[in-house]
Amino acid sequence: MRPIQLPTFPTPWGFSVVPLLPRLVLEPTMSRGGMFDGAWWPRTRNVQAELPDLITALSAHLGRILRVGLDTMAWNAVPDSVVADGLVVRIGWFAASDQTISLTRGLQDHFLLLVVPPGTDPRTAAAAMAGAAATGNHRSAAELLPAVGWTNVAV
Repeated sequence: MRPIQLPTFPTPWGFSVVPLLPRLVLEPTMSRGGMFDGAWWPRTRNVQAELPDLITALSAHLGRILRVGLDTMAWNAVPDSVVADGLVVRIGWFAASDQTISLTRGLQDHFLLLVVPPGTDPRTAAAAMAGAAATGNHRSAAELLPAVGWTNVAV
């Protein structure tokens, strides 16, 4: 009798790519009384890779996301839409700030998240995310991330 040859995998758990949860913090009461409704820290500037997981996570808490607004200068190759959970989500563009993302639920229900640039030092990122997700926060992106911008952060 010969032993059964088990398949080998690149990781101990048998997955070649383990999906990562989005680094996301939401204001706990969702009172919508502050500048931001939370913060997101993407791992890359690849919007097609980053947005579907963010939309899936937010949809679980907020309901169906219909549209996303972001600054195209802060991202690589921004498409007109992405697919998340089998649903098409339109992407709109604005040039207001490369450190924010707007998400629309329903017709006029907008959520604004601080976007911490990929490659930001973890301590800086954690402090900015906590500040953006604090109830009643009225600090701007520039105040929460004063020395960090999309152009001066390692990717």
